[in-house]
Amino acid sequence: MTKKVTEVELGIIRATEPAESGVMDNAATTSLMKLLSTLDRRLLQDIMTEQRHEPGDIIFSEDDPGNALYIIWAGLLAVVKGPFGRPSEVFFRVPGDVVGEMALLENKPRWASLVALEKTRLLRVERDGFHKLLRAQPAVSLNLLALLSARLRAVHEMSRAEIRSDQEVLRQISSLMDENEQLMALQRVRQETSDLIVHDLRSPLSNMFSVLNMLELVLPEDVLVANRELLDIAKLAHARMQDLVNSLLDVSMLESGELTLDIGPANLKQLIDEVVALASFSIDQRSIVFQTRFAPDLPLVMVDEDRMRRVLTNLIDNAVKFTPRDGRVRVDVTTTGTEVCISVADSGPGIPVADRQRIFERFAQVQRVGMRRTRGFGLGLAFCRLAVEAHGGRIWVEPGDGDVGSRFIFTLPVARHL
Repeated sequence: MTKKVTEVELGIIRATEPAESGVMDNAATTSLMKLLSTLDRRLLQDIMTEQRHEPGDIIFSEDDPGNALYIIWAGLLAVVKGPFGRPSEVFFRVPGDVVGEMALLENKPRWASLVALEKTRLLRVERDGFHKLLRAQPAVSLNLLALLSARLRAVHEMSRAEIRSDQEVLRQISSLMDENEQLMALQRVRQETSDLIVHDLRSPLSNMFSVLNMLELVLPEDVLVANRELLDIAKLAHARMQDLVNSLLDVSMLESGELTLDIGPANLKQLIDEVVALASFSIDQRSIVFQTRFAPDLPLVMVDEDRMRRVLTNLIDNAVKFTPRDGRVRVDVTTTGTEVCISVADSGPGIPVADRQRIFERFAQVQRVGMRRTRGFGLGLAFCRLAVEAHGGRIWVEPGDGDVGSRFIFTLPVARHL
């Protein structure tokens, strides 16, 4: 019978702040998953056993024999060090992660317990099966070595980062003598925080990609064919989230002038149609009436397509996000002959007059009329402003039709006039 933690212990584990040293190297994990996806299915079926667990199940306990490793197929698990009621460390593990390989390789007892936090599906590989896998595919050994090396490197870098962070705090305490210095220090800290967020976002993104690869690994061929469209949509969503992470990185480079744009002629209607297609799920879920209107004979614009696609994604996502159910969002594209004007209008709460300039500043937090303050670091619109200005355009916000909602407008040079 499977052992379980109590409801109280399960609540304590879920509420525990995860240890940062539990961060895995996603490149190595993804490489391992890609390699497994290329192996013969009969071999994998011979060495892998599927297990299903309910919330609170203890997959293995601290000091149990390390006789197997686990590949997480679905669900969230916690690696718990110490008593369940007072854990000293907790690491969360998600689909695509490999768990228990250290004890298996070293032939030593488990150093921590593994607990299911939700309904979970695992692929278990016993020691004999693992050795069989290594004999059949020696490259797995190299991938595991890379994974272990990356984990050690991550722990080392985290330790160095903590030392640097402590030193920075001490330096700030001694140097922040007036309000101006305090504001500058706050901006530096916020930049470091946003960089850390970008780093942490890469982890779940990589795990998402690993899960998609795993599905292609374990699903029967007929199921794969029947669900190919769904898998392709999921991969498109992964690419879109990766674009958002890249936008965060671009803000600093745009501000410093270090980013070189890949400028070329582009079809603006095609770009907008692509972004709207990716947002169609959210639009349909909220029953929003979405309209696009393009001027006839719309000229090409000179843009960096990747960055401009992210600008459009930010503005359209914001419009959908702040528009109530059954509301309206409209994208209009017009031209004056020398420039193209793009507007994104929503029917949500407006933006106070005093905030219409500040909303494009880095780290600006603006509370929309009648809404609670939303979470975020205020980098999306800052990226839009920096990217549009780098293209020689302008961006601003004004009230929507009849003073309802907001209309974000930006301009771009026509290709022949750049």
